[in-house]
Amino acid sequence: MSDRSPLPPVRLASEPELARDALATPLLARAARLARWAGPGTRVDPGGALVEEQLPAAAEALSLGGDDAAACASEAWRAALDAGLVEIVDEDAGTVAAGADLGLLTGGSPHDVLAVWLTVLEAVLADASVPDLDGLIDAMEEGGAVDLPALDWDPKAEAEFLDGVLANLYLLTVGDDGPAGGPVPLPALAASMIVPSDMGEPTNDILEQVSDAMMRLDDQFRLLEPVGLVEYRPVDETLMTDAEDAEEAGQSGESGESGESGDSAGSSMPVDETDVSRYGMVRLTPLGLYGLRVRLLEAGHDAPAVGDLADKGADALLDGTAAFPPAASHAETEQWLARREPLAAARELLAAARGTDAGAPLRRLRCQQALSLVGAEAEPALREVLDDAELGGLARVWLTEHGFADVPGPSQEMIFWLTIDTVAAQLAAEGNSEELHALVTGLAQQHSGFFAAAWRVHHPQTADVLEAMGRLHPDKRIAKEARKAAFKARSAHAG
Repeated sequence: MSDRSPLPPVRLASEPELARDALATPLLARAARLARWAGPGTRVDPGGALVEEQLPAAAEALSLGGDDAAACASEAWRAALDAGLVEIVDEDAGTVAAGADLGLLTGGSPHDVLAVWLTVLEAVLADASVPDLDGLIDAMEEGGAVDLPALDWDPKAEAEFLDGVLANLYLLTVGDDGPAGGPVPLPALAASMIVPSDMGEPTNDILEQVSDAMMRLDDQFRLLEPVGLVEYRPVDETLMTDAEDAEEAGQSGESGESGESGDSAGSSMPVDETDVSRYGMVRLTPLGLYGLRVRLLEAGHDAPAVGDLADKGADALLDGTAAFPPAASHAETEQWLARREPLAAARELLAAARGTDAGAPLRRLRCQQALSLVGAEAEPALREVLDDAELGGLARVWLTEHGFADVPGPSQEMIFWLTIDTVAAQLAAEGNSEELHALVTGLAQQHSGFFAAAWRVHHPQTADVLEAMGRLHPDKRIAKEARKAAFKARSAHAG
């Protein structure tokens, strides 16, 4: 991801829950078992891998059977070595001993356990970006160097591609418009990296690239599932046979009278929308969300988590949640309020909501939303600001909605000021949403002569709001009135 704008906030499980998940992942659990199994008689090669003679015993220690038992044991051993669960004590003799970090899995804090898991994750991600080992061996040049051009493999580009895929999966998982943690079809994920956003119907070449990317991702997610990053339903292998049969049929028909050559997909796999799950489905686990957020933060992205602001002041809460989706803002505010006494919290929120800067209207909107979660204990704080030019309207709304008596009616000036402030906040929060269109349309309908009075409002964003209303209102006549009122407001401010 090259974009450095803030990402949607993620809701993370607690560290104890995440640590339990980490310990239960197949790869880390096997790595820990092998680290405890290893002893003075365990031998490794110069690269630290278990010698071939040791693999059957290692597989037996892990209760593994089948044709891939030795490969699984070897993979678990590499994870143990990468995570510091075992260490080489004599390179010449090839002997090993338990590593310093092995004790962290049972005697360390949840944070310690997660640090070990993150090390394993990084090693697996590095392995996932490497092409098939057989291809590497075939491409070895004399002297042991790898012929990268022969492999058609760019290590940096491959790692960046996988990072981009995982970042898109993270966005789809945490975003308000995403699948709410549901599985994402592999074709959609591959297409998000290949198909240009402004492309209408994908070309055959683009479809071929998407198909190739799906196959790469299928291999990579199979590697990433045992470390607990994702839950993955692989591509149905019968689809490959179907695609090959279709290609052969297309080639055999090339010499026919019809001249049809089957140019719809070539060797790519057309997606059957009736059962998209056959093409692979991937979902980030709670542990995967945690791991990807750590990686995004380390890469310099602004990747907030719900709860980050709970111990900060009201100013940080109102500014920090300004760009949050509604559900995340609500959850963050609930955590912030849970740590404070209601009356003190209300006073702190109101104090932080004041201001004439560009962000002030949205702060007041977030303040109003936060105060809606505070009970009747906050009443004194709201009555204290009834005469405040910036907060008086907000206070009256809260007191009325909570059923309190003796709430003084607002002046006409206060009504218009609050209206301008509300529209300014909605513009900052939503931009050009349907809700904002409805608000703008409703204001002009409900208040005859609205624009004739609104341009006189002493609010720093009056002209900007009226100008925006002129852009948004569907009625050309009313839109023109709004633009004329905006001009008057600018002239009055300049004077």
